[in-house]
Amino acid sequence: MIKNIFTTEGANEVVNRINDLQHNTPAKWGTMNVAQMLAHCNVPYAYTFEPEQFKKPGFFMKLMMKAFVKKIVTSPKPYKQNERTAPAFVISNERDFETEKAKLIGNILKTQELGAQYFEGRENFSFGKMTATEWNTMYYKHLDHHLRQFGV
Repeated sequence: MIKNIFTTEGANEVVNRINDLQHNTPAKWGTMNVAQMLAHCNVPYAYTFEPEQFKKPGFFMKLMMKAFVKKIVTSPKPYKQNERTAPAFVISNERDFETEKAKLIGNILKTQELGAQYFEGRENFSFGKMTATEWNTMYYKHLDHHLRQFGV
């Protein structure tokens, strides 16, 4: 079930799960360690709050993203285990667990504080304008997938 990341309850549920992680929590699947997973989960927020650090997709790529990837990302259907990720989301270098954890919690709380109204009709870096429901689904579904990957 997709929880509402824009509510205090929804944000707190995710933050509590993140706080249940330890620096050595093992993955149930995949190749990332827990610090890399936290860094990976920070990428969608970086695209939202710091888009200037990324190269904008060209017209054709953005069209493809909107036509195919957006539906996968914003539908309530859960991701499958071990699905491939976009190259920009691959985290292969070592990361500091506490730094990435604090950053992710900060991103979640910032999203909750900004609220659904802030995101309604807001332009997404790759997918164009999205509804608050689509933003919520994108954020929560991705977080839930990776938190389940680490058993929390």
